[in-house]
Amino acid sequence: MPAPEEPAIDRRTAHLGLVHSTAIEINPFLKRCDRLRQYVGDDHFVVRGGFWRDHRIAFMQVGMGPKRATRGTHALLDGHQPRWVISAGFSGALVPELKTGHIVVASSTLDAEGKELKIDLKMPANPSQGLHVGRLLTIPEVAKTAADKERLGRETGALAVDMESAAVAAVCRERKVRFMAVRVISDEMNQTLPDEALTILSDRGAVQIGAAIASLWKRPGSASELWQLRTAANEAATRLAFFLDGVVTRLCES
Repeated sequence: MPAPEEPAIDRRTAHLGLVHSTAIEINPFLKRCDRLRQYVGDDHFVVRGGFWRDHRIAFMQVGMGPKRATRGTHALLDGHQPRWVISAGFSGALVPELKTGHIVVASSTLDAEGKELKIDLKMPANPSQGLHVGRLLTIPEVAKTAADKERLGRETGALAVDMESAAVAAVCRERKVRFMAVRVISDEMNQTLPDEALTILSDRGAVQIGAAIASLWKRPGSASELWQLRTAANEAATRLAFFLDGVVTRLCES
């Protein structure tokens, strides 16, 4: 008798959707997934679908900023109907006790207009192990200087800052989809980012050779600084991937 056919894989729906801005943030977690497929959708969003264990995950790479995060989250929900959405990626520390590689899980998101969305979260913090739970600030531009980050932390009471999470949270609240924000610290509060930090990374996380060469001509001493920054970013992304292992298991099985 012929062998029974395997059931067709539903590649449209997903157990969980993950919104992130660049590839470098999520690459270590992508390497834990299998049967990955990728395409470029509307608005130049990079969409990846794959399986983490037996759970289907849709990854929406939206680029930087709340406007793109809003559009990308709507596209994710329209295309894949996940039961949970996670905003994941890098963030800057707004308090001195957060160090590179520490994890921040949002108990609320706060946008640039002061609108706060509370998140129903039952996760205890463990600061001694680098796990923090609290308010996450979203603004439309990078907080580059130590002075900016100190001021934002003081004025808002947020632990960390990113450019997407509050926008993703707002879409999920509007569309009644469960939401979580998990961020890893890529730059500390007392760290001022060099101007080249943004120009050498594309939305896909690849080094833009022309921009990198131009920056080195202008400031030859930046090579070591940029290399250290990228190394720290890769290490932070690896720490994020390890943490997401447990989070994704819990959410997909809930």
